[in-house]
Formats: sequence, C-alpha cells, structure tokens
Amino acid sequence: MAVTLPRGAVAYEASGPAASGSRAWRRFALNPAAIVGSLILLVVVGAALAAPWVAPHDPAKQSLLRRFTPPMWQTGGNAAYPLGTDQVGRAVLSRIVHGARISLLVGVSAVIVSLIVGVTAGLVSGFVGGTVDTVIGTIVDVWLSFPQLLLALAFVAALGPSLVTIIVVLGLTGWERYARVVRAEVMALREKEFVDAARAIGVGRTRIIVRHVLPNTVSSIVVMSTLQVAQAILAEAALSFLGVGSGNAYPTWGQMISLGRDFVTVAWWLATLPGFAILLTVLAINLVGDRLRDALDPRAT
Repeated sequence: MAVTLPRGAVAYEASGPAASGSRAWRRFALNPAAIVGSLILLVVVGAALAAPWVAPHDPAKQSLLRRFTPPMWQTGGNAAYPLGTDQVGRAVLSRIVHGARISLLVGVSAVIVSLIVGVTAGLVSGFVGGTVDTVIGTIVDVWLSFPQLLLALAFVAALGPSLVTIIVVLGLTGWERYARVVRAEVMALREKEFVDAARAIGVGRTRIIVRHVLPNTVSSIVVMSTLQVAQAILAEAALSFLGVGSGNAYPTWGQMISLGRDFVTVAWWLATLPGFAILLTVLAINLVGDRLRDALDPRAT
C-alpha cells in the first residue's frame, strides 16, 4: 500500500541537514577564537606548502662565519636572517618553515591511518556486537594500557627512524580512541527506525553501515581528527627531540629544540623559536577543534 507523506515533508527532510550545517557554520564563523585559530592555521599551512618559495635561505646550507647570528631585533642581528642562525650558520626561519611541512604531514597522515583503522573497528564492533565486539573491545583495552610514547619509541627502535615509520607508528598508537567513540555512537544508531527500515527492505549489513550509519558519526570523527592532529604533532616533536624521529634528512621542530638546548645560555632563539612554533600551531588546532565541536553540537542553539 502506498504511503502519502504530508505536503512539504520531503522538502523538510532534504533541507534539514543543510539548514543544520548552515547554522553550525555560522556559529563557528562568528566565534572569535575560531577565527583566530583559523587565521593562524592558514598562515602555518600556507608557509608549509610554499616553503621552497617562502623560506629566505636553504635550510641545510651552513656557514661557520655567520654562526649564532641573533634575531634581527637584537644587537648584532642581520635583516637577511630575521630569526638568526644556529650553531653551524643555518637560517632558523628557513628551518622552522620547512619543519612545518614535516609536522603537518606527520600530523595529518598519522590521523588518516588512525581513522582508517579506528573507524573501521568501531563500526564493526558497534554494529555486529557479540563476540566480535568483545574481541575488538579487549584489543582496544590492551592497546590503551600501553603508554603511547613508549610504544612509539619501541616501534621506531625496531623499525628504524624514518618519515614513513613515524607516520605509521603514530597512526597505529591513536586508532583506539576512534574505535571507542564510533562504537558508542553506532550502538545507539543501530536501534534507530531508519536502520530497522533498511533491514526490512533487504539492505545488506555492509550497505547499512556505509550508507546509513557512518554518515551519522561524521561530526564526532571530524572533531576528534582535528584535535588528534595536534597530539600527533606533539608526539612527532617529542620523538624528534629524543633523536628517534624522521631522521636527519629533514629539519623538524623537535630536532631543532634538541640541537639548541645545549646553547640556550648563548643563543636562546635556537630552542625557543621552534618551541614557540609548536605552541602556536597546536594552540591554533585546539582552538579550531574545540570551537568546531561546539558548533557541531546538536544541543547548541
């Protein structure tokens, strides 16, 4: 028997998500902290993408004649090296700009790895339930019992420091958060009427998960991913500081802090300025992530 919907019902269904997204975007765009964080991120990302053209010097070029040149606002500074030079004469600004490429690449790539593993595990665990849920839940609990940094150190020590190793290691030490959050949401969604309706008309389990359940978890995944990028950047900096990061082929912020810590009393800028770059980038990501969470909150008015 055909079912007749009230006039305008289809239009309401179609415009509801769009209207909700528009309201969320307005809440985000009108938030001062979100604007500040977004602007900082645009500058950092833009500098990273255009590093070969933005950086005033080759980040690897050395010159003992200009070693320990202070920033240009200090006595003895040189405008050609705005943030000074390090212990072997390399331009600090150029190394910070190129280091942004590594930090952002590692942060985003590690989150993608975590997303693929964690979201898949959470969807399967929450929707299938039973023994599968118990097994995945146990694996998540065991994985969470290991300190993330120590686990990353063990993997890097076994596989050797490289950019790919760092991305995979950080990705595989952050997936369990996605699995837990997605599992909880899927367990609530699988009892909804639209899932029962899809089952009733013979839609397969995989299609229900991909087409009906997954889209309803996107907002939580987006917010978690944003904040996880900041954590991955901090983890990469910590590993580079300990000397087990992406190797010596690329300048990284953690490596710069590690190399500059022995010269803090004579050249404060070597460790301070890369540290400030980490602080500013992570702060901007956290500002955007927190405000994005508030904007996507369905309870917000």
